[in-house]
Amino acid sequence: MSDNLTPEPKEPSLTGRPRTPADEPGWERAALERIALAAINEQRAARRWKIFFRFLFLIVLLLAIWAAIDFSGDKVVATGRHTAMVALDGEISADTNANAEDISTALEGAFDDAGTAGVILRCNSPGGSPVQAGIIYNEIRRLRAKYPSIPLYVVVGDMCASGGYYAAAAADKIYVDKASIVGSIGVLMDSFGFTGLMDKLGIQRRLHTSGENKGFFDPFSPETPKMDEHAQDMLDQIHAQFIDAVREGRGKRLHETPDMFSGLFWTGQKSVELGLADGFGDADYVARELFKAPDIVDYTVKESITDRVARKFGAAVGAGAVHAMALGAKLNLR
Repeated sequence: MSDNLTPEPKEPSLTGRPRTPADEPGWERAALERIALAAINEQRAARRWKIFFRFLFLIVLLLAIWAAIDFSGDKVVATGRHTAMVALDGEISADTNANAEDISTALEGAFDDAGTAGVILRCNSPGGSPVQAGIIYNEIRRLRAKYPSIPLYVVVGDMCASGGYYAAAAADKIYVDKASIVGSIGVLMDSFGFTGLMDKLGIQRRLHTSGENKGFFDPFSPETPKMDEHAQDMLDQIHAQFIDAVREGRGKRLHETPDMFSGLFWTGQKSVELGLADGFGDADYVARELFKAPDIVDYTVKESITDRVARKFGAAVGAGAVHAMALGAKLNLR
């Protein structure tokens, strides 16, 4: 006798066919209950996802608000005697953080604070716009005259070159690291010329202007001797302005050499020998040993997220249109 039990066959229905769930009493109710339960579970899942996305949106919103408050550039409130610091970082341009308006605003706030013992302009810049650098230079000289008892020292990081040095030359003193890059007192104008490639590809430039010189520096048109002469005249004028600013700012400390204004750059150690800088030291050294005010307060203007997005968007649209369609070349102290 086998221990395996064979399941009993289902009792046939009255029609003679095997029974199905539909033949069971109350099957309609069971089916409706299963459908209702599935719908409820689906609604619960949808509700959970909706709550999740709302919670995620709230987190992103709170982070955005926090960042905007943290980088809103509100006026610094300092108490007691301190060293004020303003950062000049990156390329000097109207559409970067190192723009003349923000730097001037920060410097004004630093000098205007009654607790400021001295101001440090921390420079780490390869240069940029001669106009923006010139504005910063003039603002430093104005503030030094307005607040004669408050010194302004530049502290150089990795680099203080070209337009960065243009602005720095207005300071009372310049301190560097021995390995800093300093100098590059020159001007350049850079662009591209595609005429040779266009000839090979059989592309014609159709440029219509009103005014014989309106198409100067168009990268898709060949250069002419008149264009070269005009560009060189502009570069020489701006270079002379740069040299005058350095000589005026550095005075008798400057030990001029034949190649000082040729666009060459030097290490911080060599720059001290040439009189382009005054000594070695970082921000902490200047604040602690020279200003005798070791507490450093940062007055640098910080951008909000809205300002940053607007600046980047405006820069992308404006620079693309102006550079590609109007100028074709860009003046730089770099």
